[in-house]
Amino acid sequence: MGDVLSTHLDDARRQCIAEKTGKVLTEFLRFYEDQYGVALFNSMRHEIEATGVPQAQLLWRKVPLDERVIFSGNLFQYQEDNKKWRNRFSLVPHNYGLVLYENKAAYERQMPPRAIINSAGYKILTSVDQYLELVGNSLPGVTSKSGSTPILKCPTQFPLILWHPFARHYYFCMMTEAEQDKWQAALQDCIRHCNNGIPENSKVEGPAFTDAIRMYRQSKELYGTWELLCGNEVQILSNLVMEELGPELKAELTPRLKGKSQERQRQWIQISDAVYHMVYEQARARFEAVLAKLQLARPAMEAVIRTDMDQIITSKEHLANKIRAFILPKAEVCVRNHVQPYISSILEALMVPTSQGFTEVRDVFFKEVTDMNLNVINEGGVDKLGEYMEKLSQLAFHPLKMQSCYEKMEPLRLDGLQQRFDVSSTSVFKQRAQIHMREQMDNAVYTFETLLHQELGKGPTKEELCKSIQRILERVLKKYDYDSSSVRKRFFREALLQVTIPFLLKKLAPTCKSELPRFQELIFEDFARFILVENTYEEVVLQTVMKDIMQAVKEAAVQRKHNLFRDSMVMRNSDPNLHLLAEGVPIDWGEEYGGGGSPQPEAPAGAGLSEKRRRAKQVVSVVGDEELGLPFEASPEPLSPASPDSVTELRGMLAQDLRAESPPPAGPLLNGAPAHESPQPVADSEASSPPSSPLRHLSQGKASDLEPPKPSDQETGEQVSSLGGRPPIHTTTENSAGVQTEF
Repeated sequence: MGDVLSTHLDDARRQCIAEKTGKVLTEFLRFYEDQYGVALFNSMRHEIEATGVPQAQLLWRKVPLDERVIFSGNLFQYQEDNKKWRNRFSLVPHNYGLVLYENKAAYERQMPPRAIINSAGYKILTSVDQYLELVGNSLPGVTSKSGSTPILKCPTQFPLILWHPFARHYYFCMMTEAEQDKWQAALQDCIRHCNNGIPENSKVEGPAFTDAIRMYRQSKELYGTWELLCGNEVQILSNLVMEELGPELKAELTPRLKGKSQERQRQWIQISDAVYHMVYEQARARFEAVLAKLQLARPAMEAVIRTDMDQIITSKEHLANKIRAFILPKAEVCVRNHVQPYISSILEALMVPTSQGFTEVRDVFFKEVTDMNLNVINEGGVDKLGEYMEKLSQLAFHPLKMQSCYEKMEPLRLDGLQQRFDVSSTSVFKQRAQIHMREQMDNAVYTFETLLHQELGKGPTKEELCKSIQRILERVLKKYDYDSSSVRKRFFREALLQVTIPFLLKKLAPTCKSELPRFQELIFEDFARFILVENTYEEVVLQTVMKDIMQAVKEAAVQRKHNLFRDSMVMRNSDPNLHLLAEGVPIDWGEEYGGGGSPQPEAPAGAGLSEKRRRAKQVVSVVGDEELGLPFEASPEPLSPASPDSVTELRGMLAQDLRAESPPPAGPLLNGAPAHESPQPVADSEASSPPSSPLRHLSQGKASDLEPPKPSDQETGEQVSSLGGRPPIHTTTENSAGVQTEF
């Protein structure tokens, strides 16, 4: 690998890449600085003028997955350095970074993980043929001859491949189709969460960044949805640079790649990954510097806005009126001829799968609570309630139980409309709806928990408890129906705007955009940081189509076709004291009601991290799942073939490694920077005895004792603990401790 990179990425070419990257970043960051002032003004104006949307009926959990592990189990990973398949104990912590350990014993003993993968921007492929097709398309003119050895062979029929357009790829396989389905659901959860990397509670930096991305791309005459808008700000910015740099680099280097087609494909993947991380590091440094400068200037900007808020609003309205008078006749004709006839079709295409998904969320919640109520009747009442409620509290983050809800969005298509409105992919709408589903499920569960906990304070008998559970369930379902209707209507409006606004801007650009600079003189110089002609122009365009969108959604609600409430139906103060309950201490069901009210046994004073981790809480483990056959675990010195082509030998190795595995004790991965890793010694392969339940409680101890290495929000891929080192040009960097970090 080093020879490939040193040959094709010499000092001169790296310098050229850095210069081109810097040029793109400079241009983008100019847009970002402009948008920051506008976003700050809009945020402060909203705080003052907010009319207040109807209050949500359901409560929301402030820390949904504190000290939880979402998923754990074993899978096989293909090692590109030695071309061998290795069994890894793997888990998905609360921050959704896939963590790979040498084995379960290494995890329990607090050894550094082999890799931590941030899956933002990745796609899951379930067949080698899919992967080979994508890899083949990545290098035009490089096609494999019939009968030639492919770039990858899988020893089983159940692969899972993580593919990225620029970064390195990851190859996994499972022994059964059931394992493949469950890991696919878990990894898709990781991708869905990591793609949504810009915090929603960021009222200034987030909107400023996304608006800057849109403005930058529109300056290049690129309109419509962008499939690479995924991950945190630095990841998205890296994608933006690579989108421009990649084709040019590919055209320059492809003719120079040597070897057979599969070898040339492998070389290009290595080169692309190395360039991506060069771009990432440069983008991170530049973005963080500009953000720090803006945050330093923010207090002075806020003071100006507070002092001159009325004048800024008046100035902006005057500008908007002038722009509206200029573009309104053209915009109305464009809306009437090119947008209005298609709004109902777009809305219907969105409503059917989305409403089915939210209905499935309701059904899953109803079934889980009803099953729990039956178990309370049949298995001892309050004595088992802590165990049941502990499981129910994690329902929204259970990738397998939520999968039936998420799958309802998969049929979403905008056939015919997708090309007309330049929608590159519907994945952005699918993932957004799925995130709403998870949030509404957790809100419903948390509201149920809070009301039930209040009821338990009255000391009910088993019969009274069962009646109370049923009554609370019905009460929560009514609140869910109202909130889910509000969420869906807002989602439909936002999706329709995402589809139609870029289309309108593209249609109007030839006749309107060149005239916009003359409106700049209408803005006072003191307010130029908070009012931009381009943003005001887009707001005016939005207003021309917003009336039709609102009317279409309103008519859909009146029809009650998809269980949407009318806008006039508002539930106000139906539970005036309910939101006060959410301000209390978070409920720990296992601590209060586990084991029939008996306190959970504490770990001995000298217990190590292994004991603490065995007692940690987790949502689901495929190792302990009764529907799945016993998983496999690698031996201390696992057998492996000399070449990935020896598929028969690989299958034999996998079959030999199939063995019983105890449920993996998942430990908390808390927020923070990645810990430094050291070379990993060979771990004992003996597994500890399994806990009786996959939900175990953290023993009392210092937080520092419970904190293993964690994925950082700033990472783009993985961190790897390894004995070998690579020079800085590679996709891997090495610190003074010998720890390799791969993104």
